[in-house]
Amino acid sequence: MPRPAPVSLVVTDLDGTLWHTDDHVHDEVVAAIAKLEELGVPLLVATGRRLASTRAPLARIGVQPPAVVLNGALGVELSTGERFHRAPFPTGEAQAVYEAFASVGLAPVVYVDHPEFDVFLAPEPSTNPQHVEMLAGTAATDDLARVVAEEAVLGFSMIGVPHGDGTAAAEAIGELAETHLDRSIDFPGYASFTVAPRDQSKWDGVEAYCRAHDLDDRRVLCLADGPNDIELLDRSAVRLVPEVAHPAALERADHVIPAAADGGWAEVLSHLG
Repeated sequence: MPRPAPVSLVVTDLDGTLWHTDDHVHDEVVAAIAKLEELGVPLLVATGRRLASTRAPLARIGVQPPAVVLNGALGVELSTGERFHRAPFPTGEAQAVYEAFASVGLAPVVYVDHPEFDVFLAPEPSTNPQHVEMLAGTAATDDLARVVAEEAVLGFSMIGVPHGDGTAAAEAIGELAETHLDRSIDFPGYASFTVAPRDQSKWDGVEAYCRAHDLDDRRVLCLADGPNDIELLDRSAVRLVPEVAHPAALERADHVIPAAADGGWAEVLSHLG
């Protein structure tokens, strides 16, 4: 039997996949990232995180891989800041999503592609107060109606909130956009709710990266764990999913690996073809 074609690109989610929490990355995972570089296998991050919160924890372990952030809205070479993919909401759709949040009394975090700020917040945002603290230095307070009308809106979120708030927002938004409601890794017992443009996924950024670097997107290995990873998992040739993952992700696994907290990501080295 012929050997499978070697992997052209490794794509990884961060929270719940590469790490359990970003203040500690397992030593075996750090070593595996270094081994990938030694082998010449490119690594691409694909996350729901914003740009600053993606760059900083990776820099702490000494790496600057290219990254697709905000569930496929933006693709950035972390080492240079160069964009290889950019897909903001159409203005009318951004306004409709904001109005849906407002209709149920919620004021989301609004993510933007802006020269100074990652996000805009209402004076009384509906995200967790600790999340607001985490955004310090990259956030501005403004009238969100103005923001969605005038800025390049990449996404919306509420992090570390009661599950009911996420459910209410999802029901209000309906088919206006892609919504993702999951457990919050940073705030155990609470929910993480994110919103992206319709029909957008992390895979959009993966395809853009492959085109930019002449890579075969039919030979992608991905590591992912959440409901916002479904298209990424469906489109990848090899799918590694941590044992502690969303059921929909586990259903798509070619291989179930140990949890992020146990360094399971390092098993990527055994599946490169």
